[in-house]
Amino acid sequence: MKNKFTKIGLISISDRASKGEYEDQGIPHLKAWLQKALISPFETIEKIIPDERPLIESSLIHFVDVELCDLILTTGGTGPALRDVTPDATLAIADREMPGFGEQMRQISLHFVPTAILSRQVAVVRKNTLIINLPGQPKSIAQTLEGLKNDQGEVIVHGIFAGVPYCIDLLNGSFIETHQDVVTAFRPKTK
Repeated sequence: MKNKFTKIGLISISDRASKGEYEDQGIPHLKAWLQKALISPFETIEKIIPDERPLIESSLIHFVDVELCDLILTTGGTGPALRDVTPDATLAIADREMPGFGEQMRQISLHFVPTAILSRQVAVVRKNTLIINLPGQPKSIAQTLEGLKNDQGEVIVHGIFAGVPYCIDLLNGSFIETHQDVVTAFRPKTK
């Protein structure tokens, strides 16, 4: 049975934030962006964990299999450093990979920093849940979700969230509507 609201899991992966050495910024920025972007009702469940592959895997599995999230967004742990294991953990629990999301995130980030090529962000499907690894920096999170706009507010590079609602439709998840001034959800026109 479809939820009347969208259930979104937010997981921040950071050794230091999980120890309380600094305040996590990923989850608050993700929540603020979702509140700005979504018209549809939604709820979030949240977790801050260290860069430990077994813990990332078990958290993702719990959010999919037990919490029944429609969408999971992770932030952090996607670089080339040895402790950056988020993509590895995500791929390990996946049923299918969705490579277009990672390709588009890197494309958007390359407009700002040449080191975007170091990103290993992935997106996958497990059961009926879309899981996307986002960058760790709050500004980069918004850029990859929304895309790039010119001075007149016209989209010049689509953000990844434009494809998220339709993907969730295809996975029999909840129906997501967005505020068009933030990001326009693309769905094929029906006949």
